[in-house]
Amino acid sequence: MEELRVSTDTLFILLGAIMVLAMHSGFAFLELGTVRKKNQVNALVKILCDFSISTVAYFFVGYGVAYGVTFMVGAEQLLQRNAYDVTKFFFLLTFAAAVPAIISGGIAERAKFNTQLIATAVIVGFIYPLFEGIAWNDRFGIQAWILATTGDKFHDFAGSVVVHAVGGWLALGAVILLGSRTGRYPKGGGVTAQPPSSIPFLALGAWILIVGWFGFNVMSAQTIGAISGIVAVNSLMAMVGGTLAALVVGRNDPGFVHNGPLAGLVAVCAGSDVMHPVGALVTGAVAGVLFVYMFTFTQNRLKVDDVLGVWPLHGLCGAWGGIACGIFGVKTLGGIGGVNLQAQCIGTALGVAIALVGGFVVYGILKAVIGIRLDREQEFDGSDLSIHQIHATADRDSSW
Repeated sequence: MEELRVSTDTLFILLGAIMVLAMHSGFAFLELGTVRKKNQVNALVKILCDFSISTVAYFFVGYGVAYGVTFMVGAEQLLQRNAYDVTKFFFLLTFAAAVPAIISGGIAERAKFNTQLIATAVIVGFIYPLFEGIAWNDRFGIQAWILATTGDKFHDFAGSVVVHAVGGWLALGAVILLGSRTGRYPKGGGVTAQPPSSIPFLALGAWILIVGWFGFNVMSAQTIGAISGIVAVNSLMAMVGGTLAALVVGRNDPGFVHNGPLAGLVAVCAGSDVMHPVGALVTGAVAGVLFVYMFTFTQNRLKVDDVLGVWPLHGLCGAWGGIACGIFGVKTLGGIGGVNLQAQCIGTALGVAIALVGGFVVYGILKAVIGIRLDREQEFDGSDLSIHQIHATADRDSSW
């Protein structure tokens, strides 16, 4: 029976890892559809290469920082370990690799390719696992302090703060240091529109992410015995809440409509296991409104050229999700309990602070040492031609 349990849990978490791995294609197509045609190839290549660099960095460094585990032993010793424990690395890696995928959307169309790969290695090797270990493995005694201070630990079931807020706030530092795309904000004032190159590809990316998210959230239980149907229902309710809110406040804009469900899903991750479905619906709806208004505000008023709006989508909605867990997870509002608002605010603020400082430090050093931005001519030609020497589609048919 024990062997059967371990085998079943291993299969369960492996399927979760595969579903979250598939989400990375969603990140790729969401970015591909949002950027201009001359930057589509770069969007695809970045996500795949970022994932590969993330795997190496997390295997050799990051997983040890977060969980104190090393794989630098003989293969025979690895085989002696529980198969579940080794597969768990794959599952958690797919979460870690989502962080540079989030950042990629914010810095699109003008960032140096190789420099971003270096940033990915540092972020996934050190910065992300630092907070991951705090939140999910009780490292460094911080969760114990939060428990003693507030009566509950900081709760983040599936990564509203650990993954999404951290990714979004890291991206903010990168976006600010990188500067806006050439011509985006003319010296005479105003904003130059740079519309998405392909709404169908944008929508495809959003749908892939939506479907994979049910592996992201539900399988964060990590064992089949801990699986909860309420996580699936809460994820669903937050998704539709975000969609409908973005539809209304975004005035039918397809870009907002397809990012609305992602905003809702980002926000519900933290409390999806403790909220009532109505609380999840409200959480998702607030996230949808937050994304639309803050995307417009940052782009048009603050003139922060965050191409995919990853700071409002992941940074702000992720932070909202951490706080919402402490609101709608309490028993007085129909939740399961075991959470409180004070603990959630402390944990969320800590995650935001680590990410914000980390983003400015990593990208600030890279900017000073080797540069993080394409030159003006390369940006004009586009990342596809400047970096990869090819366009997404042929200019002409070379066949006879």
